[in-house]
Amino acid sequence: MLIHPQIDPVALQLGPLAIHWYGLTYLAAFGLFMLLGLQRLKHQPFASITGPGAWSRRDVEDILFMGVMGVVIGGRVGYCLFYKPGYYLSHPLEIFAVWQGGMSFHGGLLGVIVAMLWFAYTRQRHWLQVTDFIAPCVPTGLAAGRVGNFINGELWGRLAPPDLPWGMVFPYSGTLLPRHPSQVYQFLLEGLLLFALLWLYARHPRKQGQVSAAFLVGYGVCRFIAEFFREPDSHLGLLALNMSMGQWLCVPMVLGGLALWVWASRQSRAATDLA
Repeated sequence: MLIHPQIDPVALQLGPLAIHWYGLTYLAAFGLFMLLGLQRLKHQPFASITGPGAWSRRDVEDILFMGVMGVVIGGRVGYCLFYKPGYYLSHPLEIFAVWQGGMSFHGGLLGVIVAMLWFAYTRQRHWLQVTDFIAPCVPTGLAAGRVGNFINGELWGRLAPPDLPWGMVFPYSGTLLPRHPSQVYQFLLEGLLLFALLWLYARHPRKQGQVSAAFLVGYGVCRFIAEFFREPDSHLGLLALNMSMGQWLCVPMVLGGLALWVWASRQSRAATDLA
């Protein structure tokens, strides 16, 4: 049985200024996105696009900026709507209290979708071309976020069998019983594994929309599996069919991804034909 190290969430204190580990993981996520985005510029079909529609470093920088806005705004609004709608309807000003915690991946995803719609509109590009470009660059950011969750000792897992070698005690959970380190599971599944699969899949030209669809299905399946080991939100518990809110939010994500992949595979126009 392991004990969570209870790492100080503040990485560096400079007088009144506190730099938190979680903030550093966000910076790492943004840096990784930038590096991977620049690599995506070398992949087909993006490397072969010339003229006014050519992709450039400026595009990656703008996507990152808009994506950050979408993640923060969508993640916060999604958490308020999906997980505590009654509370925030009664305390609307606390929606803006982001320093108190409370972000939803699925809300952040919707925020990014809106941001990418705006980017595609301003650049006169097809929206799915944009989402196909960014999809393989996202999982490493998710992995960085799970590292932050682990450092903070939050979002711990459900109770684990006493003989599980990597069962971990999270003192903040209010019990000294071993739990699944679900943050590590999510780091490995929706972070590293999803990145490896998507990066390999996206390195070759695909029909427009297929890479985006693969991300939706891949993340939805990985998160659905991880939720079996993650402690449900205390104020929600398990919902219908003994599924958590995270699992229920993954269902339309997977179904939408499958529908998008089938639709994309039936299109006669390949991703290389982006005119």
